[in-house]
Amino acid sequence: MTRGCAWLALAPAFWLATAPAVAIEVEMPNRKPGLWEMKMVNSGVAGMTMQHCTDEVTDKQLRTAYSPMAKEICSKNVVQKTATGYITDAVCTVGGVTMNSHSVINGDFNSAYTVNVSSEQQGAPSGVPQRTSMTLEAKWLGPCKPEQKPGDIVMPGGFKINVNDMDKLKGLLPR
Repeated sequence: MTRGCAWLALAPAFWLATAPAVAIEVEMPNRKPGLWEMKMVNSGVAGMTMQHCTDEVTDKQLRTAYSPMAKEICSKNVVQKTATGYITDAVCTVGGVTMNSHSVINGDFNSAYTVNVSSEQQGAPSGVPQRTSMTLEAKWLGPCKPEQKPGDIVMPGGFKINVNDMDKLKGLLPR
């Protein structure tokens, strides 16, 4: 998989994972420790299901570790608390592609939550939609599996990465 294709495949997960990291005005709560199933459905693209093992320390590290990177690539990061959850608005540029996104997050970080993201890309390669929408449904499954450690994300096909390995994630970003 080329670096660019890998980024396009992981971009929605990256933006969702970093939503707590870009919380400048409002800090979003940690998710309940354990194994979370995250189902992503993009407009016009087959869905993807991932499992993420997390704990309180890992969720907090996601916010603090991604925050400097988000500050470098995002000219706007606004998180607002609503009566039913959160709204985020961001403008971020990576590899010459600028993404303007609006997310609505509803639910409970102890059992299940939903994230609806609409975005518009400028400068994306031909064939990449200019406007996209994505829904992420996250559900707490229980304790992490015995072979998992906090931060592990298992993607379709068994591809596994740990969010604590920041250097590996940074290597997927286009230059």
